[in-house]
Amino acid sequence: MSVNGKKPDEIGGQLTFDLAYETSYAQKDFIVTEGNRLAFEHIISFPNWAAPLTLITGEQKSGKTHLGKVWAKLAGAKIVEAKIVGSKIATNDQLETLAGEEKQIPVLLDNVDRAGFDENALFHLLNQSMRDVRPVLMSAREPVINWPFLTDDVKSRARLASHFSLQAASDLQLSQMFAKLFDDRQIVVAPETISYLVARIERSPGEVFALSEILDRLALQQGKAIGKKIAAEAIKIRQDMATRNKHG
Repeated sequence: MSVNGKKPDEIGGQLTFDLAYETSYAQKDFIVTEGNRLAFEHIISFPNWAAPLTLITGEQKSGKTHLGKVWAKLAGAKIVEAKIVGSKIATNDQLETLAGEEKQIPVLLDNVDRAGFDENALFHLLNQSMRDVRPVLMSAREPVINWPFLTDDVKSRARLASHFSLQAASDLQLSQMFAKLFDDRQIVVAPETISYLVARIERSPGEVFALSEILDRLALQQGKAIGKKIAAEAIKIRQDMATRNKHG
């Protein structure tokens, strides 16, 4: 049996699925809403920026990575992120190299507040950016005041950046996100099912991502299209997971 071209394998009495899918980070696939419009317009206005530093903040799965990838393609930027850097030593070496030898290459610093960037190396890079008018885009979940650095050096530079905050999702945005995620997976889901989901879930983009994976798993396991019955099952699973996490 296969659903949408994916075949489940039975291992140890349990069904497991290959849920790999390619998320599009193309500019045309970014969902523009009132909560992210200013940030999006700033990103696509490059290179006509008033200042070299830009900071985008927002919760997990709010669209920071997508906007960053859009800008990186427009600018031909070097992307520095936790999964590439791997450790503080590697981060230090990479940032120092960028600040010292590649002074004109635009830089995307993803997850500045969580990537383990070496504070001195990051400070030098931001200083160099301001001095040489080198474009740097930073993303973070937390506001600057909460960044985990020992001194105020990095924070003082970050406060000088053009700052855009991605706002909480509306019903329309959540619906659009569901539609995009299903499209990424090449799954057709009726609008009324998406409306059913949006009316019953936590109001966050992260919840949309988590629930979409559960829906995909259930559809594969049952060999059925995603309708209200599978949607209700997925919501119940998410509620049970939240309860276990709360009491676990």
